[in-house]
Amino acid sequence: MPVSPSMIGVGPWFNKKIVDPLLQILRRGTEPKQLAFSAALGITLGVFPICGVTVFLCAMAIALLGSLCHSPSVMLANFIATPIELSLVVPFLRFGEVISGGPHFPLTSDAMKKVLTGHASREVLLSIVHALLGWLVAAPFILVIMYIIFLPCCKLLVRKFSPVPSSPKKPLHPHMEVKLKVRDV
Repeated sequence: MPVSPSMIGVGPWFNKKIVDPLLQILRRGTEPKQLAFSAALGITLGVFPICGVTVFLCAMAIALLGSLCHSPSVMLANFIATPIELSLVVPFLRFGEVISGGPHFPLTSDAMKKVLTGHASREVLLSIVHALLGWLVAAPFILVIMYIIFLPCCKLLVRKFSPVPSSPKKPLHPHMEVKLKVRDV
């Protein structure tokens, strides 16, 4: 199979932007449950149907959740979710229309021109509300499904790449026993 010039830059870019940060996260010894939750949260917030807002949503979630989530994992998952976000805007719009029983918004070039020129009509604004409603209803399901999918993957990856045990309760060498000597004073 011949290699096209456009494919040459994809591998190094993918390694630099996704693989290397993921390996750094794994090598720092993150808990698999925290890693899975953080990745699921980053994906869930990353598919928010208003482009350009997801980084702020992730930052707010990180600030609110504190040590419950791993901020680099949330941001990496958010970055990975960007192409998915763009592909889910229309499904969230249609889902919101079904939930609200609202009118079907026609996705035409005329409607897009109104949005881009700042002459958004009431229908365009209502379609944005429908997309937000669709995301709000779907988000808890996305979060849970992503967590269920990511947890076994994270357990495997942490076990494979982490230099330290994944839990402070687990000894580094399970067969080694430590005995403490008690001195009478």
